[in-house]
Amino acid sequence: MTKSVSQESPCLAVNLAGLKLANPMMTASGTCGYAYEYQDFVDLHQLGAFVTKSISRDPRPGNPATRIVETPSGMMNAIGLANVGLDVFLAEKLDQLKQMRQGGPALIVNVAGHSIDDYVAVAGRIAQEQEVDAVELNVSCPNVGDGLTFGTDPKLLKELIGYVRKAMRADCKLIVQLSPNVGDITLTAGAAIDGGANILSMINTYTALAIDIKTRKPRIANGTGGLSGPAIRPLAVYLVSRVYREVAQKAGVPIIGMGGIRTWSDAAEFLIAGATGLAVGTSLFADPATPVNIMAGLESYLAEQDMSSITELIGTLEMPVR
Repeated sequence: MTKSVSQESPCLAVNLAGLKLANPMMTASGTCGYAYEYQDFVDLHQLGAFVTKSISRDPRPGNPATRIVETPSGMMNAIGLANVGLDVFLAEKLDQLKQMRQGGPALIVNVAGHSIDDYVAVAGRIAQEQEVDAVELNVSCPNVGDGLTFGTDPKLLKELIGYVRKAMRADCKLIVQLSPNVGDITLTAGAAIDGGANILSMINTYTALAIDIKTRKPRIANGTGGLSGPAIRPLAVYLVSRVYREVAQKAGVPIIGMGGIRTWSDAAEFLIAGATGLAVGTSLFADPATPVNIMAGLESYLAEQDMSSITELIGTLEMPVR
């Protein structure tokens, strides 16, 4: 028997600046490696997109241990962008990602660098691969001393993005991941858009410190680390809402929201605040099926709200008039 329109499940499909996804759910960069590490725990084809860990021009061993520390309602990490480097990524990792993409999620490759030349070389080369749907620039990692320079300086950020955009093929989307560790995130968001970003992703982790009271030393070898998880979610929702209302909406630039998403209601908050895409990171360590569970919850919620599409929810926040 054919379902009537009213009986159909709400549509979860979203459009990120022309990048069409079956649903808004994706992995946050750095949490699932190069995909094969994660595929034993969940069917990757159910995701809207898969985001790789950061790829740099040369291999990076990362920071010394201890690199991860649990905190109340969150996690601190200082991995230091450990990765195999561009050449090994192209030779040994990319084919697996291409296979995953067939009939499955869009492929987004995160890129990190020390300099403009690094970012241009890596992003430009990766964007040559037709199966790569988007490149995400990591200019917001608080655990290294180089990329964060671009992410906190609007002028430098605009310059960097302009050079990177020119080096990429035209139909490969450029995502810029914003740092919350700035005085005014709308300034860096505006600079990213002016430089040529197609999509914004926000936010990366907050710089934080945990102390071992017995040794009176930092619990993370690097000293400080990036705080993620449910503890930062209200802060992330606030920043998404602010950037959406003050910068992104009028520019027509979609936002991928992230920062402590654990449940479907968390995800709904980000959508209402103005996010179009949703990335899950820390919660994957507790339950790899979190994105799939969120999708089921969102479908039920949208049906209860009498909405036929998830796009009807995006940016519907009603702030009090002052």
